[in-house]
Amino acid sequence: MQFPLVSRSGQIRKLVEEHRDSDISRVELMNLPGGAESFELAAKFCYGINFEITPLNVAQLCCVSDYLEMTEEFSKDNLHLRAEQYLESIVYKNLEMCVEVLQQCENLLPHANELNIVSRCIDAVASKACAEQIALSFSRLEYSSSGRLHTIRQAKCEGDWWIEDLSVIRIDLYQRVITTMKCRGVRPESIGASLVNYAQKVLTKKVDLVSTGHQKLVVETIISLLPVERLAVPISFLFELLRNAVMLDCTIACRLDLERRIGSQLDIATLDDLLIPSFRHGCETLFDVDTVYRILVNFSQQDDGEYDMDGVSIFESDSPHSPSQSALLKVSKLVDDYLAEIALDVNLKLSKFMAIAEALPAHARTIHDGLYRAIDIYLKTHKGILDADKKRLCKLIDFQKVSQEAGAHAALNELLPLQSVVQVLYFEQLRLRNALCCSHTDGNHKPVHHQSWRISSGALSAAMSPRDNYASLRRENRELKLELTRLRMRLNDLEKEHVCMKRDMAKSHSHKFMSSFSKKIAKLRFFRHSSSRGSNSPSRQSYRADSKVIERTCASIE
Repeated sequence: MQFPLVSRSGQIRKLVEEHRDSDISRVELMNLPGGAESFELAAKFCYGINFEITPLNVAQLCCVSDYLEMTEEFSKDNLHLRAEQYLESIVYKNLEMCVEVLQQCENLLPHANELNIVSRCIDAVASKACAEQIALSFSRLEYSSSGRLHTIRQAKCEGDWWIEDLSVIRIDLYQRVITTMKCRGVRPESIGASLVNYAQKVLTKKVDLVSTGHQKLVVETIISLLPVERLAVPISFLFELLRNAVMLDCTIACRLDLERRIGSQLDIATLDDLLIPSFRHGCETLFDVDTVYRILVNFSQQDDGEYDMDGVSIFESDSPHSPSQSALLKVSKLVDDYLAEIALDVNLKLSKFMAIAEALPAHARTIHDGLYRAIDIYLKTHKGILDADKKRLCKLIDFQKVSQEAGAHAALNELLPLQSVVQVLYFEQLRLRNALCCSHTDGNHKPVHHQSWRISSGALSAAMSPRDNYASLRRENRELKLELTRLRMRLNDLEKEHVCMKRDMAKSHSHKFMSSFSKKIAKLRFFRHSSSRGSNSPSRQSYRADSKVIERTCASIE
């Protein structure tokens, strides 16, 4: 019974010779690769029982034949040679078979590594994938009308069919495959598609205490394999990885790497991407505001290259070191929408809300309607906020950059501090005065003799010499400073009257008192100019409009 095994296996021959003097009936083989199943296949080969070598058992046969020393030294055309020939002639020439062998090698380590079965399969997979992509690239080449070669673009490359096959192998072997593919020149888009597919297969499985550690390893490995090329993977996938990294408590380096990648392409993100739930224990907020803040900082830090060595602005360029103006506008709108969402969280601290609002540079927002809306929601949700905090919050808004509709809403908003309401009225009157000035000029076709307030100007007039224009601008600047000084003084008076009004209202609620107070407020001329005379002048008309707006404001306070 032992003769066929002894004749073909050097290992069994040694064991028999060691126990020649004793009557042995049992030999123990320690750490046999593949266990009893592999030994059964080797025994069948030794006893001449036919069986088929397939990709599902060839790795077992290689490992067990090496362990049992079933080589040409002990018998011609032995098992080890047969298995190696099958690998070389059939398996390594077929990508699908290589993947099947890799899957079988998971239970044969480290023997499969020592025999280089794993490394040879990985090299074969990477070479085949790269060769197929090159062949398909050549097949999509065609000549244009000018005689030049160009590539026919297709939505999906047919050469990426191997992506699904790779999703079945273990993460450590998958990591080696993808690393080798990168070295062989497989396209970053194909690498990214494979990573997305692999993550979706693994991370969508039910999580338990055993699989949590495995999923953490998968997330950290996939992050380390992400291509460096921008847009190689969808940004929604990066956000999904980030959510899993936070939930599974992955390493800080992994999370920071994801945040940098997301920050570099934040302009294509959506609001749903930014709404990352807070997974940390003891955190009272609904969303992970700290992570979003770091992403915004990464996006804004691209602006460090705004000026080159000569001091010339390159901000409008789409250089890799600074976000373009279009990207800034998209991100500013995204941030304002995000602020409006997190403002509904009653546990959100003012400092974190303001940090998100101030994360972008000042020139990112050309209009402040979205920011005003978010702050209005925050004030409605957090009604117990202190007046000093209200003032700090409202200083973020440039009321000169709000639309007419938002300005009208802010003028009647009881939640805003009094100073903010006055600013709204001030800029609204400047806008109205400027519109009336333009209308008066167009109607009479002659110069306007009164002083007009210009909101967005600063450009020189073509009808005046540079010296006259400069003198005019200086004169307007002095008058503006003087008017602002008067405005501050009148604002103090208005605040005193407001305090007195509250005190008197506590004593008496008569309508006559409020009517008389409204008349007092109407007498305060906020935007009067000494040069304006006559009932038909634009200044006099705007003054009447001022009185009506202030009376409406006082009525809303009542």
